[in-house]
Amino acid sequence: MAAGEFFDEMHKSDGGVRDAYIGYQAWYGEQEKSFLKRKHRDAETAFRRTGITFNVYGEDEAEERLIPFDMVPRIITAHEWRKLTKGIEQRVSALNAFMHDLYHRQEIIRAGRVPEHLFRNNAAWLPHMVGFTPPGGIYTHIVGIDLVRTGPDEFYVLEDNARTPSGVSYMLENRETMMAMFPELFMRVPVESVSNYPRRLAKSLAACAPACAEGKPVVAVLTPGIFNSAYFEHAFLAEQMGAELVEGRDLRIVDGRVAMRTTWGYKPIDVIYRRVDDEFLDPLSFNPDSVLGVPGIMDVYRAGRVTIANAPGTGVADDKAIYSFMPEIVEFYTGEKPLLPNVQTWRCSDPDSLAYVLDNLAELVVKEVHGSGGYGMLIGPAASKKELSDFAAKLRADPEGYIAQPTLALSTCPIFTNRGLAPRHLDLRPFVLVSPDKVDITPGGLTRVAMKPGSLVVNSSQGGGTKDTWVLKD
Repeated sequence: MAAGEFFDEMHKSDGGVRDAYIGYQAWYGEQEKSFLKRKHRDAETAFRRTGITFNVYGEDEAEERLIPFDMVPRIITAHEWRKLTKGIEQRVSALNAFMHDLYHRQEIIRAGRVPEHLFRNNAAWLPHMVGFTPPGGIYTHIVGIDLVRTGPDEFYVLEDNARTPSGVSYMLENRETMMAMFPELFMRVPVESVSNYPRRLAKSLAACAPACAEGKPVVAVLTPGIFNSAYFEHAFLAEQMGAELVEGRDLRIVDGRVAMRTTWGYKPIDVIYRRVDDEFLDPLSFNPDSVLGVPGIMDVYRAGRVTIANAPGTGVADDKAIYSFMPEIVEFYTGEKPLLPNVQTWRCSDPDSLAYVLDNLAELVVKEVHGSGGYGMLIGPAASKKELSDFAAKLRADPEGYIAQPTLALSTCPIFTNRGLAPRHLDLRPFVLVSPDKVDITPGGLTRVAMKPGSLVVNSSQGGGTKDTWVLKD
């Protein structure tokens, strides 16, 4: 595709600046290039000093990398944000209703809207959750909805992240870095705040506490430990929330409650924001070799004496085959057409769809149904003949393991380079908090950007970077 085929979020086709960027462009045009280059270097130094890195799994060096930060913000108008939030709230509400139905009466299966085999053969579906309703009726306490844009009013949902969505620490640090570097810019351009996310997260989690909680609910963040790729985020959020950061070895079951070790003995916990996968959560219920979880925690959970966020078993909603049914899921539980459409998706388990995908592999993006992080995917237009041939063999061997989508004309936003501004493709992950009484969407989110010219892959594990995301005030 030629560059002109992509929607540029900052610049119009005639070279003018779109409304969202008028204030920013006026400021940018006043700055000396040497000043901007120095600030660009300062930002990288700040991120290294803060220690915001991530581990790349599967590499021999297991090195920690700095996620590149770009200092040109991604800007969304208040009007655009209102439209997005309505669609996000509708989708998240449907996801929560779907989770409840899936572990209870399965009305959507009975109605023939979603095939039963999709979750019966899915490792993320947990029989332990059948017939059980979490405290407050909430399954998906924290959700990340990945959005892509292809035109002025064209936003699509690319993925739903309902298991343990990550990246919110980058949203917060990106904003803090921008405000420290360019305080005068925020005086000129009215931007909605994201800094109160940790307080909103703590409040939302506390609202989901079980009935046995006394006084102010005790909230803890359960981390696998310092060797996890997202450990920085776990520690950051615990500190910002005023919650305890705990590992499985710090917890035990005492008098039918999950309790954490303190200098005064063991103290009961009401809400656990867990960043440990289901499989490792309870060695008595799942992987017996796990040392990351707490033996017996599922019994306490099913007795309604602790809240686990997100609920075990919500990983079903992250499945890309389930994603392809989200339009039906939204309509089934809300009675409305989706306000935010899916990307067109071919399920390779269907013989006709598989035939189409194999015939058009060079034009499509193919993803593993259970994949994440940009691993195990094929971007047809960027693949060699050998890569296409090898992937075709994978599809024929395991068609149920893959879905395919068109290569979207993802919107672009400029990044700062030594030669000036240059367009790069991006996506957006807004963060959503769900409690019994409200759906709370932080005005902004994590913008991930492909740092390489022409690349459509924005994942940090594949070399992508991040931007500060601005939602303008009215």
